Amino acid sequence: ILAANNWDDHDRSGRKTAHAMAIKYLESCAPNAILFTIGDNDSFPLWYAQEIEGIRRDVRVVNTSLFQTDWYIDQMKRKAYDSDPIPSQLTHDQYKFGTRDYLMLREITEDTMDIKDLINFVSNENPKYKLKYLLQRENEDISYYPNYLLNSNYIPTKHIRVPVDSSTVIKNGIVKEKDADKIEPYLDLTIRNAVYKNRLLMLDIIANNNWERPIYFSGGAFGDEDYIWMKDYLQLDGLCYKLVPIKTPINRANPFDMGRVDSDLMYDKVMSWDWGNSGEDIYHDTETRKNGITYRGNLARLIEQLINEDNLEKAEKVADLALEKMPVDDFGYYTLLEPFINAYYEIGTIEKGRKLFIDVSKKYQESLTYYSGLEIATQERYISEIVTDIERYRGLVDILIIYNDKDFALEETQKFNGFLKLFSHFGGDSEPEETYPLDDKDVAKDTLDSIIKAEE
Repeated sequence: ILAANNWDDHDRSGRKTAHAMAIKYLESCAPNAILFTIGDNDSFPLWYAQEIEGIRRDVRVVNTSLFQTDWYIDQMKRKAYDSDPIPSQLTHDQYKFGTRDYLMLREITEDTMDIKDLINFVSNENPKYKLKYLLQRENEDISYYPNYLLNSNYIPTKHIRVPVDSSTVIKNGIVKEKDADKIEPYLDLTIRNAVYKNRLLMLDIIANNNWERPIYFSGGAFGDEDYIWMKDYLQLDGLCYKLVPIKTPINRANPFDMGRVDSDLMYDKVMSWDWGNSGEDIYHDTETRKNGITYRGNLARLIEQLINEDNLEKAEKVADLALEKMPVDDFGYYTLLEPFINAYYEIGTIEKGRKLFIDVSKKYQESLTYYSGLEIATQERYISEIVTDIERYRGLVDILIIYNDKDFALEETQKFNGFLKLFSHFGGDSEPEETYPLDDKDVAKDTLDSIIKAEE
């Protein structure tokens, strides 16, 4: 029964999307790079590509989840294929099981400490560098602390500095010559609360790398500690974020857009990607669709940068590629397509923007039609989903208004109002507040004019 009924969506023999994504991760990295990964999907396919197919064996993939175990750290400190050992000064005895698993932040100074001095401090075996000595010196009751913590080192300040040699950074290709004036003399990071073993080893690499090898993060997580508290110093290269000594502060209004974008570098990478059979006539499973979140987000960032640099032709090519390889019908996550509608209008390819609008709005229309056919009591159970679809649909209509596509906006707003009225029973006898007064076409146009002016 399993084979007869479920074979169509469980047969993985024709799917190449995971394999293609693994190669994209590896190809995002410069030669002899260190790539910090997080979980299964950004690690196992990469290991397969390297181990079995011999692809980009110069890249050292460091899984930061496993980086908390001594046996895995030992592996990382050995040469593997074409990849050199990680630069590290901590010895096996200094990170073995039960040792430096957790380093408490205990500020004894507000001064900024050089990262090399920090590693020397936390690896010092002198009892004076242990938490027990500090607590006793401050006459604090140590009975509340477990022995493993008392006998461990601690972090003496939350302010850490990573020095930068600009000539080394340029020589090793971490920053292009044209961006030399943007290089910071040092990177300052602020540690929060504590440092676990995997983060300690990541800091150990930074301290001993001296900007010799490029360092990347696979993304997929957004915690400050996942980027060892250096999210303000990233550059999006393809699918990975490279650590660069150029400050690009995180936009707190949109914290998911991390780092700067070198449009020339990223465009060349993106246009050379092998997508496997993404977008072809296969069943795009849940994980493949989830991967589309990363693709769409990163490509939207590239398109935005290209538009800002007035490279409209390149921006259009990237947008076309994204929709070819990640069709609306196959990948879902429709809100991530809004930047592409915006992009087509910015570029001036209005017809492409309208077509994409129609394709995406159709998905919300289908959903709202389904909900409207349910019993009222059932609709009430799904009210959050209904409101979400209405708001997202409304957001699409707003794009047309913002870009002053009047006739098309008028037509689509009428459609939107029609779907909105399907749920007017939730607002009593009166018309829903969001409905535009479109019974009179002239009044409707005046209303659209006023909305356009408000948006401007």
